[in-house]
Amino acid sequence: MRGRDFLTLRDFSSEEVSLLLRTASRLKEDSALKVSEEPLRGKTLLMIFQKPSTRTRVSFDVAMTELGGHAISLSWVEMQIGRGETIADTGRVLSRYGDAIMARVGSHEDLEELARHAEVPVINGLSDLCHPAQALSDLLTVQEKKGDLQGLKLAYVGDGSNVCNSLLAGCAQVGVDISVACARGYEPDSGFVRFARERGAETGAQVWVGTDPIKAVKGADVVYTDTFVSMGQEAERENRIKTFIPRYQVTPELFKRARKDAIFMHCLPAHRGEEVLSEVIDGPRSVVWDQAENRVHAQKAILASII
Repeated sequence: MRGRDFLTLRDFSSEEVSLLLRTASRLKEDSALKVSEEPLRGKTLLMIFQKPSTRTRVSFDVAMTELGGHAISLSWVEMQIGRGETIADTGRVLSRYGDAIMARVGSHEDLEELARHAEVPVINGLSDLCHPAQALSDLLTVQEKKGDLQGLKLAYVGDGSNVCNSLLAGCAQVGVDISVACARGYEPDSGFVRFARERGAETGAQVWVGTDPIKAVKGADVVYTDTFVSMGQEAERENRIKTFIPRYQVTPELFKRARKDAIFMHCLPAHRGEEVLSEVIDGPRSVVWDQAENRVHAQKAILASII
């Protein structure tokens, strides 16, 4: 995987996704045992932020530091790109300064443009299309909590967002059944659905996409949701809230439709009282804080594998 971009989980084989998960598990264990492993000593990650960030910014920075490297954070509006310098020129220049570029952007097309012109690996820290680093850390968390991923069922309820797209790809890659319940007009990207079904036919993962949250959650090992109003969608807030609430809220009643030992997941930030009620996200079967922590270890695996 060395030298490759990390733009979407569709670009990797099932074996490569599994290898990333094994690498993340090993690096997390080494960290817990205080084993010093610094494969990226002397390396620099340049991080571009067009959108606000908490977990992505901190986890990539910590991951580079713990691997012996260094991260530099760059705001889109503070860079010359904010004054009209092209994405292509930005990629060419930054390639002379660092060993990889992580970008958190609005448009996935901008990310692809950056990757075309950069001479170092480009990592997707979030785009409007997908969030592969998040999905990888989610699968790491499910693996820790449930053991073997093959044959598990993950239910996603809510907006067919970039996170939903990446979960479709990630689950299909490792043999996890995934059921997605979204309101009409808010379905996940058709290309990711098609990929999930095609890859699922190879790995044994079953893929269901519909509008019924009760059907989606029934018998699930994992119940997952995301905010109903993502960054950049603030103008749609009133309509989205009316569309998703109350039918697509993860309430204690809906959560009970899952298996008795099901876990609850959320990529954060969460809006209690909207996509999930406090009784669920703050309940004993919520693993959102472990999930957030695992961003560091998943990021380590990505960085150590491609730089």
